[in-house]
Amino acid sequence: MEETKKTNPRYSGSNRGRGRGRGRAPGKGANSSASATKKEMFLDANPYEIRLALTEDSKLVEYYVERHKDRGYTSNIYKGKVARVLPGMQAAFLDLGLERTAFLHVSDILDRPEYFNNVDEDDDTPPPASLDKKKSSGPTKIQDLIKKNQEIMVQVAKEPIGTKGARVTSYVSLPGRYLVLMPTYDRVGVSRRIGDDRERRRLKSIVRELKPKGFGFIVRTVCQGKRKEDIQADMDYLVKIWSSIREKMESSQSPAILYEEPDLTLRTIRDSFSRDIEKLTIEPKEEYDRAMEFVYEFLPDLRESVAAYEGEQPMFDTTGIDVELNEALESKVWLPSGGFLVMDQMEALTAIDVNTGKYVGKKNSEQTILRTNLESVAAIVHQLRLRNIGGIIVIDFIDMLRLDNREKVYRTLKEALKVDKARTNILKVSELGIIEMTRKRIRESIGQSLLESCSYCDGDGRVKSKETVALEIYRALYAELKHKRRKLVVYANPDVAEHLESSGIVREIKERFSKKIIPRAVDVFHQEEFEII
Repeated sequence: MEETKKTNPRYSGSNRGRGRGRGRAPGKGANSSASATKKEMFLDANPYEIRLALTEDSKLVEYYVERHKDRGYTSNIYKGKVARVLPGMQAAFLDLGLERTAFLHVSDILDRPEYFNNVDEDDDTPPPASLDKKKSSGPTKIQDLIKKNQEIMVQVAKEPIGTKGARVTSYVSLPGRYLVLMPTYDRVGVSRRIGDDRERRRLKSIVRELKPKGFGFIVRTVCQGKRKEDIQADMDYLVKIWSSIREKMESSQSPAILYEEPDLTLRTIRDSFSRDIEKLTIEPKEEYDRAMEFVYEFLPDLRESVAAYEGEQPMFDTTGIDVELNEALESKVWLPSGGFLVMDQMEALTAIDVNTGKYVGKKNSEQTILRTNLESVAAIVHQLRLRNIGGIIVIDFIDMLRLDNREKVYRTLKEALKVDKARTNILKVSELGIIEMTRKRIRESIGQSLLESCSYCDGDGRVKSKETVALEIYRALYAELKHKRRKLVVYANPDVAEHLESSGIVREIKERFSKKIIPRAVDVFHQEEFEII
């Protein structure tokens, strides 16, 4: 394994990984050893994609996919060129060489002491005096900071989603196994998830002693209990990567990529694989071998928790993951009692409707409604995590008359959301029985990753009825026949062409104008498409 340590280039995020795709690996490996939940990971790779599933008590709760043709950009670092500066929005658009220009807000290019809050980490060091002076002098305008065609180093903070380009920041951070390097701040932070004060002080003391002057670091949760030597090795590696990024920044022409995150396999092991994961099973053997090189170098104490899949049938089939995944793409979700959820995901908002369905209860309607609402809470949280739904979410619970029942549903939902790593904000139940909430969106949902708009309805979910289209044809024929044409041929979808005959529209036109009308069915025509010749 010594040769692997000297030659392994993959931790730096080189292009040698096979899979490319959407988003990050799940979370930051929270320390949850006290939990009785059995957590397992299943990773399946082929030359076209890498798929990762996280299960809790054999139930699929998170799913990630990276595809070679459209690998994600989050945490990649670019040398970009300012394409436009918009003072009215206090923002700029940057050319990074991607399909769409990236969005940079003024708040992401100012020195702000709140920076540590944005990564959900804790630091008790007061901000530098220079920052206080900048803050007291009033807000800085973006037009005073950057100009058109200026070159700037930025990091992708949020994936392009829908029609929006990537969101970027000039605050660069480089995650390692135990530390996160913050080259723009000479400070030390410690993860809030490390609750032991003595351990927090020990880790902070070690990092302050080891870190080079001018560099900042955040101690990650998985660093808890680690030796000084392990922390030193991780720190040296991150500083070396940052040095190579700076060299590329000086030598490359914009737009250019300066640093690329590792693929999903290595990113998962680096960020999420910890002792609270009972087992990581990998298919095929070649991907297992590649992962084990990384594990032996950086996480030798966890090597017994990694296994190669040896079954004859595909792993995601035998574990039932593919079945659960297909169910997660449906709009209707059934509850154990017979009630159900209807989930309608739009670009800016997701609406979730709770229904009693076949459940009629035993005592009275208020108890039936309360039980259905409470039962739906667990299903809603599970679906939000599994589908990775972000943005504004509106949950329409069944109306409850009693205020204490509304409060109970609200508290239950708030408690259930604690298992979700994504940042959420929830409002209380309104008079209409609605809860409004937001969930931080980092990458595309699985629906956006795995599905595309229907070529037939163009994503609307509905099309004009054949009767509506037939009447449109009737009006078009009426207009054409005013020009004294002798014969008209109508090319239309087979169902519409049949309706023209069966509804009497063709006969009525012939009798009124004494003209010849010939409907012709065209199999490839959309139901709303027709042509008159």
